[in-house]
Amino acid sequence: METGEVLRAGPVPVTELRAGIVVGPGSAAFEVIRDLVYHLPLMLAPRWVSSRSQPIGLEDLLDYLVGLLRLDDDGEHHVYDAVGPETLSYGDLLRQFGQVVGRTVRIVPLPVLTPRLSSYWLDLVTAVPASIARPLIDGLKHDLISERANELQDLIPIRQRSYRDAVRQAMAEEESAALTVRWTEGGFRYRRQRHDVSWYDKSVRVSVRSERPAEEVWRDISSIGADRGWYVATWIWKLRGLIDRAIGGVGMRRGRRHPTDLRVDDPLDFWRVAAVEPGSSLTLVAEMKLPGSAVLELSVEAEGAGSVATLQAHFHPAGVAGLLYWYGLWPIHMVMFRRLAEVLATGPTRPAGEDRARRAARRQAD
Repeated sequence: METGEVLRAGPVPVTELRAGIVVGPGSAAFEVIRDLVYHLPLMLAPRWVSSRSQPIGLEDLLDYLVGLLRLDDDGEHHVYDAVGPETLSYGDLLRQFGQVVGRTVRIVPLPVLTPRLSSYWLDLVTAVPASIARPLIDGLKHDLISERANELQDLIPIRQRSYRDAVRQAMAEEESAALTVRWTEGGFRYRRQRHDVSWYDKSVRVSVRSERPAEEVWRDISSIGADRGWYVATWIWKLRGLIDRAIGGVGMRRGRRHPTDLRVDDPLDFWRVAAVEPGSSLTLVAEMKLPGSAVLELSVEAEGAGSVATLQAHFHPAGVAGLLYWYGLWPIHMVMFRRLAEVLATGPTRPAGEDRARRAARRQAD
């Protein structure tokens, strides 16, 4: 509202569209609902679960926006409330979402949870960042009911979707979303094409300045894995592969198709190549057994006479188990990923394949 007031203070006519809960991928309220329904069959719900709102589907909101652009400009400021056709409590939203996706939702009210405690609670049981959850909860302390609910619909008549239909539409939109070359938050492909894997990610990013030209760094990125190893603590990677095989995963046995060339959809140990930009970036999606989805991006950019090597690891947790996995292994991952970025910047000292070749050569000489 403050933004709208500032804009309306200027000379340019402004039309402001106010929406409460938007039902669509990436909407904070929608993602909280998704995480809670998929991963908490029994919810100790705070007071705001009884707050009422008029959720609107993302597609309906876009229809209104397009409709407003087609109206004649009368040179005046306008403010409209964009709301859906139903008035539902947050508890209703949880239950109806569960009905759409086939999950049973049980809610136990817990009035002692204050908004601040609620934000901490959401941070523990969902992947929605606390910086997003806290403003959301502040807005849910009161009913979000419009007194001008029909004004926009009278001006731009559309066929409004029910909340259930909006949820179904949101799920369908996720599945048909265009593929991206690099990881993007919420990308369905990077969440193993699973609706129960969180839209939001937990991530680590490490960048290291290198005196080596970008071409040299890229050669090491594009030849990582398989016989050459993972440059840092390869034994840990192999141990993780053995554990994965023991629990029914693919393990490390697949290796890679070619020692230096990578193509989209190539297997690479327990990863698969999701995207590759030769000379620039490599994006891998984990195919090991995980309580969520993991993505590893290795990239290099030229900078002056040298370059910058960057590693980004993204993990989209699937429920509390995924969050425990991320936080439990975060110290190990942080050390390994930082060290891997440093090795890419300085250059691997001796790849595992070279060690074996040298030992074989010495045996032949003896």
